[in-house]
Amino acid sequence: MTDLLSVLVVDDEPAFREGLRQALKQEGFVVHLASDGEEALEVWRAYHPDIVLLDVMLPRMSGIDVCREIRAVDDTPVIMVSARNEEIDAVVALEVGADDYVAKPYRVRELVARMRTVLRRAGLRNAAPGTDGSVLEVGDISLDKERHEVSVAGEAVQLPLKEFQLLALLMENAGIVVTRQTLINRVWGFDYVGDTKTLDVHVKRLRAKVEPSPDRPERLVTIRGLGYKLNS
Repeated sequence: MTDLLSVLVVDDEPAFREGLRQALKQEGFVVHLASDGEEALEVWRAYHPDIVLLDVMLPRMSGIDVCREIRAVDDTPVIMVSARNEEIDAVVALEVGADDYVAKPYRVRELVARMRTVLRRAGLRNAAPGTDGSVLEVGDISLDKERHEVSVAGEAVQLPLKEFQLLALLMENAGIVVTRQTLINRVWGFDYVGDTKTLDVHVKRLRAKVEPSPDRPERLVTIRGLGYKLNS
């Protein structure tokens, strides 16, 4: 029996399926493929993959309907994928129970990072009693999502909502670069149309509260051209 994580890739474009299969195999995943919605459900029932990458637009049954069918009986992590890059896709995908939404084109490295984040959250949900994933700890930073409490080195820190959400997302992805667009989408919403400098302002304020030396950040670091990463 393999200990590798398995993924079901559902897409009606053969070249895309094969390219993603090769890329995910190199990342250590066991990959199952399906080309339409009905086949996706058949493969999902047969192999019970750890995560599903599900295109929105599929023959025979839409990805939205497939996700709805899966959610009716199971909590297998699902990431919806769409080339249309329309807000309505993201909203509907999340409403029917998808764990995340990715618009094509995307970088495989970012996709894999988001897959691992979703899988990590799923593992927290299935952990031993009393560990429901509501409390995050990275280094000496502790964050309680249910109580909206944060402490650094044992000292309580007060954070406004957006800074709290930003820190929670970075802690959930500790050690992984989170792109600027992902941070904006997840904290401000997919329909946000304001100045992206808003993110930088919030990061600066957050550093002032979690960094020993905010002018020389070592925890919440900028990855030039990509986004931000929280180091442990």
